[in-house]
Amino acid sequence: MKNLPTDLLRTFINVAELGGFSKAGSQIGRSQPAVSLQIKRLEEILDTRLIMRNGRQIKVTEKGEMLLSYARQILRLNDQAIASLTLPKVAGHIRLGIPNEFAISFLPSILGKFSNTHPDVSLEVSCDLTTNLMAMLDNKKLDMVVAIHNPDDKFDEDSHAWNEELVWVVAKDYIIKTDQPLPLVVAPEGCVYRNTIIHTLNSFDIPWRIVYTSTSYGGIRAAVMAGLGVTAIAYSTVPKGLKIIQSGDGFPQLPATFISLEYNKAQVFDALQHLIDYMLSQVARSTAPTERPAFVNINDESIA
Repeated sequence: MKNLPTDLLRTFINVAELGGFSKAGSQIGRSQPAVSLQIKRLEEILDTRLIMRNGRQIKVTEKGEMLLSYARQILRLNDQAIASLTLPKVAGHIRLGIPNEFAISFLPSILGKFSNTHPDVSLEVSCDLTTNLMAMLDNKKLDMVVAIHNPDDKFDEDSHAWNEELVWVVAKDYIIKTDQPLPLVVAPEGCVYRNTIIHTLNSFDIPWRIVYTSTSYGGIRAAVMAGLGVTAIAYSTVPKGLKIIQSGDGFPQLPATFISLEYNKAQVFDALQHLIDYMLSQVARSTAPTERPAFVNINDESIA
């Protein structure tokens, strides 16, 4: 099957529309002999005469007129495809805050892909509790924060927010003792998940005690996997090695929490806007109404 090179078609259109080889060459930045060779090559591919010369005058043949119509369509589709699929050149430096709960699963699955498609955008990522990250945003030390909110928080209509299902998790071989206060593994005070866990247990009059506290979500995961106690995390970040406890197993249903992108809307620069758009497209792609909410795909290395 023969192919029609787009550079030859573009040269042919210029020759036909401008009425000469020299004029076409000036338009596309080629010499008159180079233009002649391109037209000759195109005629050889199609095995037909496309242009007749009469001194300095040229005339497009009947077959040439047919090709001219096709060539315009081909180049129009080619240019549309290039414009649609080629990402604009974006450069800049973004200071992003991510809660500990999402750091390890979030970085490779979303930020890694964004960096690959936008190599001139550098990301400076800080991981901490949402309350600390929001304070950094208020002090203009961060450009954007992925924030975790309490279940009853309210959002503006134009806020970029979505819900995350919380689930109870324990080690796979963990034995729940119903005759003792529930041992909890949690983050320090100020953590939304900690607040949600304690509020839910209190509302159901379920006794509890905190047996392990860690600012590191890796530390929380290790403690739960070691069988020290129970915690709750977003369903989308449950790692292998932990077991989800269904609410029907004697544990109360946890309310969904909310995740949002927080930033100063009056100070959105080009690189940040591209990151916002990319992150929202990934959220829309990974969340379906008929499925449990998922912000990122669960993989072997994901811990939260």
